[in-house]
Amino acid sequence: MAGPRRLRVAVVGYGTGGQASALMLSRDGHEVDVFERASSLGPVGAGFLLQPVGQSVLWELGLLERAFDYGAPVRRLLGETSLERPVMDMRYAELDRRMVGLGMQRGALFALLDEAWQDGRSLHCGVRIEHVDCGAGTLVDDAGRRYGPYDLVVVADGSASALRGQVAPARLDRPYPWGAQWCLVPAGDWPWMDELRQRYVGARRMAGLLPVGTRPGDPSPRLSFFWSLPVAALDAAVDTHDWRTGVGAVWPDAVPRLLDIHDARDLAQARYRDAVHDRWSRGRAVLLGDAAHAMSPQLGQGVNMALLDAQALRDALRAHERIDAALDAYQRRRRGHVAAYHFWSRWLTPLFQSERDGWARLRDAVFHPLSRLPGGRGQMLRVLSGTRHGVFGTWALPAGYLDALERIGAAGPCPRASAIGAGR
Repeated sequence: MAGPRRLRVAVVGYGTGGQASALMLSRDGHEVDVFERASSLGPVGAGFLLQPVGQSVLWELGLLERAFDYGAPVRRLLGETSLERPVMDMRYAELDRRMVGLGMQRGALFALLDEAWQDGRSLHCGVRIEHVDCGAGTLVDDAGRRYGPYDLVVVADGSASALRGQVAPARLDRPYPWGAQWCLVPAGDWPWMDELRQRYVGARRMAGLLPVGTRPGDPSPRLSFFWSLPVAALDAAVDTHDWRTGVGAVWPDAVPRLLDIHDARDLAQARYRDAVHDRWSRGRAVLLGDAAHAMSPQLGQGVNMALLDAQALRDALRAHERIDAALDAYQRRRRGHVAAYHFWSRWLTPLFQSERDGWARLRDAVFHPLSRLPGGRGQMLRVLSGTRHGVFGTWALPAGYLDALERIGAAGPCPRASAIGAGR
């Protein structure tokens, strides 16, 4: 049920958090304007793993079955050393037989959310917002144009947000010294189409391949390839043969997937930040998604957290007539969940992306044995699936979601055949 009054809302940024916020708030009858700095619409970023918590939001929106039409069900995460010694071996079914991850291309999720937001659509592309007046609810772009006033301004402009400090000072806001190169490659005859596979050499080298299904306009199944590098090396000149040889030293099986990459400089780059705010709102403005709580991609939770943020903000606005009370309730709802992943992300990232090879040797020695213990395994599976809340609490999945997974055929030994390629 919609809140007691119709709000005029501005959303800055049209990534996952901005898209989901625009869709949910429009469906509740609010008047929503979205401002996106890119002149043309499209997703930014590699493939990702949509965890059960994120899937549950799409289920509520009526988009889960379409997501599975595009995506690739992922049942296992296997991380090994270059000598094929297991470091992590996690299976969703050990938490619940119906549970799976969903590998997706960002283009597929972008298209789903964009297509769903048509009623009341007001989207301003090529507009770079540079100033937010949190008290007045107004915006100013780089050309000096003023917008508003709005009852609520949702700042969802990503991990490199230029506006977060205008809403609330960050207690921590720093770039990670390690980033990644990534690309999408044809899946071909890749034998592990329901597994996320990673290979490690100490903490300095990491490669990953994630099945991510299809996207609109491209019915060919793809894999998302990930190659960890220090940020300082991302822009360095790289000989493609040497690059491919380096990947092969970590993971020979991955090299045939990369033969279509003729110039390593064509790989996309990813840089990451760690941002923590004691407050996510001030006046009429609120932070959402990575703008509120950027973190390492090591646990792969960015998209999932953004979807949950949008849902929590909508629910808080339904429950509270006053904006300040709603924004306080929104942060209370999300703080414990986000804090758990900030904690684990901060501790785990140096074990996988750093120069601390001694720590990585400890990781290689103890992670897999710990994961075989009943208590330790359950905790690790909770972290993986996005259902860890606080220190030992659980983020409850909504009633009916897991049954919906079973009805659409997500569970079981084989991935569901894509209906998108058949012209659905």
